[in-house]
Amino acid sequence: MTSTGKVWFVGAGPGAADLLTLRAARVIADADVVIWAASLVHADVLAHARPDAEIVDSSQLPIEGVLPLYRRAAADGLTVARIHSGDPALWGAVQEQLDLCRALDLAVEIVPGVSSFTAVAAIVGRELTIPEVAQSVILTRLEGGKTPMPAGERVRDFARHGTTMALFLSAARAGQAQTELLAGGYPADTPVVVAYQATWPDELVVRCALGELAATVREHRLWKHTLFLVGPALAATGTRSHLYHPGHFHTFRRAEPTARAELRRSRAAVEDATP
Repeated sequence: MTSTGKVWFVGAGPGAADLLTLRAARVIADADVVIWAASLVHADVLAHARPDAEIVDSSQLPIEGVLPLYRRAAADGLTVARIHSGDPALWGAVQEQLDLCRALDLAVEIVPGVSSFTAVAAIVGRELTIPEVAQSVILTRLEGGKTPMPAGERVRDFARHGTTMALFLSAARAGQAQTELLAGGYPADTPVVVAYQATWPDELVVRCALGELAATVREHRLWKHTLFLVGPALAATGTRSHLYHPGHFHTFRRAEPTARAELRRSRAAVEDATP
């Protein structure tokens, strides 16, 4: 018989409960069982749970400790909200749980959440993709941690692109992170944002140059729940997106002819200057 149980994997965002999506709040409110990790998710998100919901703190449980809850959901037709910090697609250990749930014939669905890297960008009031400066964002972590990195994914290799990088799970080895970023080609004066517990009540967000990264982390005694944003876009000014240029056209707007010619000339100049 097909199970009528379901597991929702819910992105709780970076911390602040009011950064939950409307869908996430609804799913938590409807759940029979709410699983959350007190070490990673702010307790305020539990305010959305039903008074009679079973609340389980998974912070001290391996996946084998959560599996019986999934089995019970399959047997009894329960709805489970499995809350993950940030967005479940990033370092959420979700795929292995999806595989287990599907093996139990449980329906599964994912609710995306606000990632800490976008939350930190909002806190410091910066766009991470600046025209003519950085048009890509690399999301990664430092090699040498608990989980091995695949070949070709070293921080220094990514750093050679010189674009915006969000470095997760690396504060405990800030000296190594600084060395790798510099070895990859970022100049020592590259802007860095160091963010601890972004959007939590004890949030700490500081700026420094890349050459001061390790010293900044030591000064504030940071080693976990800390994100680094690195790259020239964090300080760039004076550039303009073509999207809102009067010379740009699209389905809903016609280009102004003189501005269109100007825009074409500027694009040609950039292409001529590109190696």
